[in-house]
Amino acid sequence: MGTTVVCFPVPMTLVAPDPTRTVPLPLREQADVRDRWLTQRLLDLLPGLMDRAGIDLWLVLGREYNEDPVLATLLPATWLSARRRTILVLHRSDDGVTAAAVSRYPVGQFLPAWSPEDGAALPAEESQWAEVRRIVEQAGPRRIGVDVSADFALADGLSYTEHRLLAEALGPWADRLVSAEDLAVGWLEARLPEEIVALDAMNRLAGEVVGEAFSSPAALAVGATTATDLAWELRQRLADLGAEPWFHPVVDLQRAGATPVRGRGALLPAVPYDAPVEPGDLVHCDVGLSSLGLKTDSQRTGYVLRRGETDAPAGLRHALAVANRMQDLTTAELVAGRTGNEVLAAARAAAAAVGIDGVIYSHPVGFHGHGAGPAIGRWDDQGGVPGVGDRVLHPDTVYALELCVRVPVPEWGGQPVRMALEEGIALTGDGVRYLGDRQTELLLIPGA
Repeated sequence: MGTTVVCFPVPMTLVAPDPTRTVPLPLREQADVRDRWLTQRLLDLLPGLMDRAGIDLWLVLGREYNEDPVLATLLPATWLSARRRTILVLHRSDDGVTAAAVSRYPVGQFLPAWSPEDGAALPAEESQWAEVRRIVEQAGPRRIGVDVSADFALADGLSYTEHRLLAEALGPWADRLVSAEDLAVGWLEARLPEEIVALDAMNRLAGEVVGEAFSSPAALAVGATTATDLAWELRQRLADLGAEPWFHPVVDLQRAGATPVRGRGALLPAVPYDAPVEPGDLVHCDVGLSSLGLKTDSQRTGYVLRRGETDAPAGLRHALAVANRMQDLTTAELVAGRTGNEVLAAARAAAAAVGIDGVIYSHPVGFHGHGAGPAIGRWDDQGGVPGVGDRVLHPDTVYALELCVRVPVPEWGGQPVRMALEEGIALTGDGVRYLGDRQTELLLIPGA
């Protein structure tokens, strides 16, 4: 087949899914939505991202079961992995972005640019690499981006062998190979308005699943159910809904008289995971679900009512209010153009000024739960994160606003509580908005 490559075709319709039916959709409907989003992303997002990164030809390639994480976001929804060696060529031209596949099998909407029969005189592998060389020579790019990165694992998907074979095939053009880190991260973090709508519904669903489990004696039987039991219950419920979790849910307990060790040990609860939930416990869970090729990451906290109680103790409610205040201080600093480290430093300074003892460890979320983009602290590094924390925030991106505060509880004899929160948020041109229902009150769990 020749080397003519045409611009990605404009589909007849790009209709956003009904937000009331976003999740969980049947798999076939999910595939339709995902493929329409991919078309729209290639049309609306990729040209500007390539211009911003200064890359005029992007090569994304991988072999079956060893896929570049970026490649997986470019494949059609019915492709659950690459096929043999799959090479995608994305060329920025005056007319938009040219999208072609140098692959043994047709790749969704990408224009097929090669078949082994085209180079019958050569072994198929040599013919495939030769076609890549011909396309590059025809395009004449100044900078050829490939997915190698020291800072972002998700932008470092080109394997050593594929990099070597590509360089050999390109010959003198290999001198134009550059890291596509900025482009790959930009592609992974940028969200369409329709994707943000879907993530809003997904975050809402995650909260509903946790709320239902907390209120159901069948899922949480006080005096019998353990944190381990509840974690498996949440995982099963998500799987039954068709919204598989991307990590095993985490459930932990805090209670009066059981004081966690400050520092690293603060992430490990003083109450054993195999201890039954008791009245008066603070129950915290961390869940993340998957749907439509997107991920969520959120946390919820509930209180188990003691006999005669109709609400949580005032000290615990105050601790949640302090954590909400920490959220407000952090979102106030989330401004496009700042780096993650700048946001972290400003938010921590604002919290210290009002006497809040807290830790911020927020991160991008989208195609991946711990997504590519600027890190805003880590739980074990509050001085700034070199590399990934130095990346600038851009509008139309989504984050898990994750943090915790430590607050003494009078009703627990002054014992400190670690109140951890995590919410999905979108950063758009209009500022920050929460996705789903933000937790501002403790969930109340019926006691024994």
